[in-house]
Amino acid sequence: MNVSGVDVVNWNPKRRILPDPWGKVLRVKRSVNNFGDLLGPMIVRELVRRMAGRAARHGMGQPASARLLSVGSILHLARSNDVVWGSGANGKSLHRVPPKDLDIRAVRGPLTRAFLLEHGIDAPEVFGDPGLLVGHLWGRKELRRDRPARSVTIVPNLNDLPAYRADARILDPRRPLAFCLSTIAASDLVVGSSLHAVIVAESLGIPARLIHSSHEPELKYRDYYLGSGREEIASASSVSEAIEMGGAAPLTWDHTPLLRAFPQDLWSMVPS
Repeated sequence: MNVSGVDVVNWNPKRRILPDPWGKVLRVKRSVNNFGDLLGPMIVRELVRRMAGRAARHGMGQPASARLLSVGSILHLARSNDVVWGSGANGKSLHRVPPKDLDIRAVRGPLTRAFLLEHGIDAPEVFGDPGLLVGHLWGRKELRRDRPARSVTIVPNLNDLPAYRADARILDPRRPLAFCLSTIAASDLVVGSSLHAVIVAESLGIPARLIHSSHEPELKYRDYYLGSGREEIASASSVSEAIEMGGAAPLTWDHTPLLRAFPQDLWSMVPS
């Protein structure tokens, strides 16, 4: 997705929406639109918007041709000379080694950094998923809007969704981004295997508990908790257990290093 001239990479493939045999014939597709994978461009756009006035005062020109990877386990999508700010390694794609000439400003956590260093790719010790900035950039009340209060919201990972029984407390992560954010903001407790539901909730000061995923490797979850300054966090095996356990250890992560690492130079490299 393009943000003021810079391509912000995010995972959002198109998939067939009709089951076989009709799916093989009609081949109708639409984007997945998993809300967590849409956070990156939203956060980058807001940071660039806040930069705009300062850049104008200093006579900055047009953005350089570049690609930026931010939110998500998307390092395997990186190309030569891409800039990385807060992305993580995907446990399903560790066989796909990123290019060695990446410009890395921050990564999600120490496990991603270790993966990069193992393959000779330098990465600074600046950790944090940019999704953690949601609570810094927008207030909980602003995101919630008029959404009714909810005691518990269950947000499965996209791939776990079919295994969850019908429950009015479930939030489908494919709902519109604003709807997902407002629903999480209206909740007293968020549980589920959606990593970014947990991240957004914690960024807003809402207790959250991870439920073990049947489809996602543990790497990204461990990487997030370690990168946000916490040791291993116990995940629940079911919704009922997650509710009983309550939220994980409160977030004490400092957003300042990640914000300072934001590659604002991508929008000011070419003089006007």
